[in-house]
Amino acid sequence: QVQLVESGGGSVQAGGSLRLSCAASGRTFSRYVMGWFRQAPGKEREFVAVIDWSVSRTAYADSVKGRFTISRDNAKNTAYLQMNSLKPEDTAVYYCVADPRLSAVASGEANSWGQGTQVTVSA
Repeated sequence: QVQLVESGGGSVQAGGSLRLSCAASGRTFSRYVMGWFRQAPGKEREFVAVIDWSVSRTAYADSVKGRFTISRDNAKNTAYLQMNSLKPEDTAVYYCVADPRLSAVASGEANSWGQGTQVTVSA
């Protein structure tokens, strides 16, 4: 299984930007998929974004479309989440996830999860 190392979380004012990084190490997979989930206080964990490691197809939750961009650098085995126009509602712990199966990532059943990184957006 792969180990996921997250970085880039922090605190910003509403309207600001952050870029999260997720570096994967360990086993490698063909057609590897990576994504992001988040969990806000008092709410269930929710899907944020996913990217196909092979062909870079992407999908986003409706709540972040037009503001967040997921990308990846295959040479570095790293995925990114660029977050622009941040809102207080985006405050959450963000989790990097990875799995060979897109369906597993989308359903929250990925084999690998990061420890989470806090993103706080103040008004």
